[in-house]
Amino acid sequence: MTRKRYIIPAVVLAAVLCLVWLVWLGRSKGNAPESLSGTAASPSAPSLPSNSNNANAVTTVWAHNLLLRKGPVFRVYISWLRGLMLRTGKDSNPSFDDPESFVFLIQKGVIHANLGDIGNYLNADVPATFPLKKITIIGEDDQVKLTGTLHKLLLPLPVELTSTVSATPDGRIHLHITKINVLKIPLKGLLGGLHVEIDDIMGKSPLAGVQVSDNDLFFDTTKLLPPPHIRGQLTKVTVARPDLVLIYGNARDDEQHLAQWHNFLQLNGGTLDFGKLTMHHVDLTLIDASKDPWFDLDLVNYQAQLVNGYTRMTPQAGLEIFMPDLDEMLHKKTSHSITPEWLKDRNLSLPPEVPVK
Repeated sequence: MTRKRYIIPAVVLAAVLCLVWLVWLGRSKGNAPESLSGTAASPSAPSLPSNSNNANAVTTVWAHNLLLRKGPVFRVYISWLRGLMLRTGKDSNPSFDDPESFVFLIQKGVIHANLGDIGNYLNADVPATFPLKKITIIGEDDQVKLTGTLHKLLLPLPVELTSTVSATPDGRIHLHITKINVLKIPLKGLLGGLHVEIDDIMGKSPLAGVQVSDNDLFFDTTKLLPPPHIRGQLTKVTVARPDLVLIYGNARDDEQHLAQWHNFLQLNGGTLDFGKLTMHHVDLTLIDASKDPWFDLDLVNYQAQLVNGYTRMTPQAGLEIFMPDLDEMLHKKTSHSITPEWLKDRNLSLPPEVPVK
């Protein structure tokens, strides 16, 4: 009886302690997300997914004063952006060597696109069957004017489209055509009663990324323009001659303040391929080594800039690469790899581009 008298209270006490521990554990798990979600995000940078130690996590992007080349004749001027670098293939890493392998998803940012560059790109890249030739695009006040030569009834017709510009909720650029003019040409009697419609100008099969609806044109820049592709919540489009200004998220366009920043592109988290290297838990900053207003970077042909730049490793095992502008590569002698002969002779000096500390 004495033994039973001590066993029963001990069992009851153990059960109570287990119950208390389970209740405390449940409350701790329930409170953890609340404490994380309650952390205030900086007003100048959006809340981004944590990359923790997962090499397959997304890569965050931060850039200022970046001139990003998209193909040989088109450029965008990124005043600043915060966002993500997302892989396009489930089983492949984003790679600088394959601009189709990733997209930039902008959460906040300001981008300028030169209207003249857009016209040059269309002239160089549209199919031969596209009805409009010799395209030029200019901005005038809050309107965009597109001129070109339209071939209809075997006659070249100079035409001009006047439109307003805005952003759509799904991130496309919307041109609302307010006027179509056929400019003054001879043979008025022959051309009497000739009408030009939007369908005549855009053709029966519009370009990829272009939708025609009555007097409206919708442009999906991820399909219309060359890579690297840019997506995001486009909230405003304005004309600031000679550019088209695209605002993403609730970004501010403060040029005086932005001009004080260095020119750079910074990538953090996830995995990235470039050249023969694969970087896990990405910690990479590309910095403009020139004093130009813009960091001229061509991610399709970046290796010449990287080879002629200066690379150093940070204490956190990241990389900082100071890179010259792409235009400087045309006048600069390319660095060469060291040779077996150099390795065999310790009396030979270090390559001239290697800093001596």
